[in-house]
Parts: sequence; structure tokens; C-alpha cells
Amino acid sequence: MDRLLYLLALVLVSLIRLLPITVCFVLGQFLGLLVWAILPGYRRLSKQNLHIAFGSCLTDAKAAAITRAHFANLGANILCSIKIPALSEQQLRSRLSFDQEENWIDWIVGKKAEGRGTVAALSHSGNWEINAQIAEFVKPRRAGCVYQALRNPQMDDLVNRDRRSRGVSTFDRKKEMQGAATLLKEGGVCGVLTDQHAGNAGIWMPLFGKLASTSPLAASLAQRTGALLAQVSVRTVGLARWVIHTSAPIPTEGRDIAEITMDLNRLLEQEIRTSPADWFWVHNRWKLPYPDFLLSRVKRGIHLPSEFTLSDLQSFNILVRSPNWLGDACMAVPAIRAIKAGRPDLRLTILSPAKLAPLWREIPEVDAVIEIPAKASPWKVSKLIRKAGRFDVAILLPNSVRSALEVWLAGIPRRVGRDIHRGKRFLNQTMSVRRELHPTMHQGAELLAMIRQLGAPEPGAPAPRIAPIGPLRIALCPGAEYGSAKRWPLDCYREVMDTVSTRLDCTWVIVGTAKETSLGETLAKDFHGKVENLCGKTTLPELIDQLKGCHLLLTNDTGTMHLADQLGVPVVAIFGSTEPTLTGPTNTTTPPHRILRHKVECSPCYLRECPIDFRCMKELSIETVEQAVLESLLPS
Repeated sequence: MDRLLYLLALVLVSLIRLLPITVCFVLGQFLGLLVWAILPGYRRLSKQNLHIAFGSCLTDAKAAAITRAHFANLGANILCSIKIPALSEQQLRSRLSFDQEENWIDWIVGKKAEGRGTVAALSHSGNWEINAQIAEFVKPRRAGCVYQALRNPQMDDLVNRDRRSRGVSTFDRKKEMQGAATLLKEGGVCGVLTDQHAGNAGIWMPLFGKLASTSPLAASLAQRTGALLAQVSVRTVGLARWVIHTSAPIPTEGRDIAEITMDLNRLLEQEIRTSPADWFWVHNRWKLPYPDFLLSRVKRGIHLPSEFTLSDLQSFNILVRSPNWLGDACMAVPAIRAIKAGRPDLRLTILSPAKLAPLWREIPEVDAVIEIPAKASPWKVSKLIRKAGRFDVAILLPNSVRSALEVWLAGIPRRVGRDIHRGKRFLNQTMSVRRELHPTMHQGAELLAMIRQLGAPEPGAPAPRIAPIGPLRIALCPGAEYGSAKRWPLDCYREVMDTVSTRLDCTWVIVGTAKETSLGETLAKDFHGKVENLCGKTTLPELIDQLKGCHLLLTNDTGTMHLADQLGVPVVAIFGSTEPTLTGPTNTTTPPHRILRHKVECSPCYLRECPIDFRCMKELSIETVEQAVLESLLPS
């Protein structure tokens, strides 16, 4: 197949070189417009890139016009680049002129180079292959260029034969960089393309205010060899006519490679603004990395110029689909904080059931919340997402088909979930999970481990909680929405309330859902101490406010326990049918959380109702719970 493609290309090249260059230009324009008409995906990519570069000042109509002109230019320049090696030096010179010719003479021809080599930073602008055809123009200096080898060796040789036909030395960037360095040390000029997406080898820095992986090769090659560094670009200015623009040298001595590379990006921006139809807009310059689109561990780091602020960066927008249960959502908070720390340009939006939205608004790392109304269809949710703006990535924490369908319908380009996700067919990136019969990793830690697979760092410690000032208040959550197997007996809770109230001047604040109203009423009835029965009477924001004002929470394994954990409220938590190493509170508090559990042979069973004698809860003594509460509240 490689041989066949080579022979076809050879025939095509031979035919094109029989045509006058003006015919090549016009024919190329026609072919470019034909490609523009039949490949809508590339039209969309071009317009998307234009909007990134020029922002709100560029209308859709103007972006469409530049895209059309770009396809025409691109086709014309590709065909002309095939014809140009067949032109004589005189014929080629008749087609070229120089903008700021003194820069070309001084720094590329080398009149003022003083024996130093020159790195010419090139871009995919206009007929960029002209750069490899002008060795005669830089004499007496030797000329070379660094290139990316093609996979087909015969096609690679065909392309490089044309580049070498006028005396240009070519250097494979993966194998022959020492040759390029030698050329520069001997006073030659070497071209290096600098405007491609550089992947893992690049420095992440702004290009038109949006982070892009940028090759540091030109800057490092110039600094390592003591060579000058100037940008050279080609503009299309008429029928098979081009202008070569050369910048003044960029200072390199004693400077950081990232700073020098950023200067090249600024010059590239200026060139693109000058001749927007010439740049290679169908290249995915701001490509989303796979799998690490969070950038905390990128090889060469992130560089922001000193004058840049985070508000100057275009946002990288991530939508995270919240779990549906309060406890699960609270355990996901460390993962959310790690995502936010993953890159400086990140804007984080949570897609959440309306009932959990107040929780997410308490998290400083969350920039916006989209509320899912009760009983909203996936189609309606997708419309809410689209209305909120354009998202680069969606990360799904629930394992439901519905959550995957919502973001797929919204057209979010990167959709990420677990590799065991029920809606996996709607995803295009997955995170692995540990598969063990009896797992020991906490649910929050498991989420963090998966988010780390996307390039996130370990989250920093949350801000310490300031303990409330005023009378002692103890929150008590006697219920558990999951089922009665999680509930320590009410009469036991009542005895703890009685005993603690004889030792401390405190107010008990009973909390729970509307379904648990009767539990609160039972505990508060005929209680001789101070009690506020708020069971079934608080919204989530009100519950958050109440917990913030409490010195301690006594609770079963509940969502309220996890909420207090995230708020930094010390917890005394009673576990029976569930496993605290998997779903217990994790935040560091002062005093520390206390987990109470009477381990029996059948726990954890994870059942909603105990089918036997409820021994895991009944055998936990009242005295043990009383002691834990008092030790948490009394100074040592």
C-alpha cells in the first residue's frame, strides 16, 4: 500500500509540474473550495479556531468568510508548493517579495549575524514550503530545516527530495537534531516550525489567551547553540505571489525557554491578525489532550507571562455530573477540588439534582451550578446544559445510562466516566476502577484515584473550620434514609441525651428528613433538657446553617454525617450494617471524628433491614456512645 500511494503521488506531482504556476494556483483554489463544500467537519473546526483566536469581535458571518478564503488559499498554496521545486531560481524570485527586507538581509542572510547561526521560527502560514526552497536566497550561508518524518518512508523521501533540491539540509526532529545544532554552530540558518500542537513535549502557554501546548524547540535550539532567533512567515498577496516577513531577533541570552517561546507565540498572533486567511485553521491547535486533559503533571509545565492574570485566560470548561445522594455527593467533594486544581484556566460547573444544589454552592472550587428539576427528561436536561454555555469535557460521577445520555445529547465533545459505566456507549473516555471482592478503598479515595487518571493533583487540605462561639449545641441525626439496619435504637439515643444533659449545659438539635419526623417527635417528647426538634423541618440550606452552628454531630451513617464532615463539624458516627473504611467521614477536625462500631461476624452486610437479631447495633453500649460524646466536647 505504501508503494502504491508513492507511485500515485509521483504521477500526480509530475502532472502538476507540467502546469504553469498561475494555473496551479487557480486550480488549487477551486479544489480548496471543493473540499470546503464537502467536508463540513473541517469547516466547523476552522470556525471554532477562529472564534477562539478573535473572540466576540468576530461575527459568525465573518468567520465563515475567512474560513472560505482559507480553504481557497490552502488549496492554491498546496498545489503551488508542488510546482515550486520545478521553477528556476529566477522564476521563483519573480514570485516573491520581502516585507521588512532589512531584517531578512541582516538576520537570515546574516549581514549582521557576526558569525552566529540563525534559527528561523516558521509557521504554517501561506505557502510555508517556500521556506524550504530558498537556500539560494541566503547564500553564502548554508540552510537547513527540521522536519517531522512521514510514516510512509517513500513519501517522506519524495517530499524531502524537493526540499533538498536547492541545497537545503533536512533534519529529522527525532533523530538528527545534532546535525541541526552543528549547522547553527557553523553559522548556518535552520528553519523550525513552531505553531503546531506539541502534545506531551510542549509547554502549555497562552495563544490568543487560550492555553495551547507549544513546542520549545526553536527557543532551546537557539539558546543551546548561541544562535539568533527570528520569526519568518509567508503571506499570500496575489495570483501565485507571496511576501516573506521577517521579525527582528528575539533576545535569548539569560532568559527562560518558556519566556522566549511565549515571545514567538506573540509574534505568531500578530502574523495571524495581519493575514488571517493564510494560517492553517484546520489544524486542531488547541487540541484536548488524551487522557490527561488536566495539566498538573505535564512534562514541561504551564507558563503564564508575568503580566497575565487568570482572568485573561479563556476558560477550559468542565461539567461534572453530581451523584444523586447527599452522602455520595459529599464524598465526591475532594475529587471536585482536585479537578479544579488541575489547571489554572478551569471553570468548573456542577450538574446537580436541585435538592443538592445548596451543597455545591458551599464548595469554593465550584464556579456554577446547573440545577436538574425533579422529573426532568434527559432531553430537557441537555437543553439546560446547552443554554449554560459550551463545555469542553463532561465527567460523570453517577453510574447511570441517563447521566451519560444527558451529556451526549448536549453535544459535549469529551465525555468521561468509569469503565464499568452503564452508559458506556455514550462515553469516549473511561477511567478504570479497582475490582476486588472485598474492597478496602474509601469511596472518596476511589473517586480521587480515578480523577488522578485525568491528570489531577492531590487536593490540598480544606480550610480549617472556625468553631462556633456561644452556647453548646449538639446536633443529633437519629434516622437513615437507606433503611432501619443503619439506625441505632431510639431509646439508646434518648438515654445518651439524658446523661449528657446532666453533665453539660447543652441544646440538642434533632435533624432528619420529612419521612423521619416521628423519630424527632419521639426523642423530644417529655425530654427534660434543652431540645430543638427540627426533624423534617429544614431545607438543605437550613440544615447546613444549623450544622455550622453546632459543636458536634451525633449520627448514624447518613448523608448528614458526610455533610457535617465536609463542613468540618466533629462527628460521633455509629456504624452497623455498613463499613466505615469505605464510607466513613474523612476530614481532619479538632476534636477528631469518632467512629463507633461493634464488629460482629455478619457485618458489614449492607442490607436495608436486619434479617436476624440486629446484634451489630444492639451490642454497642450506651456508655460507649456517651463517653465518645463527652470526650469530644470536654477539654482534655
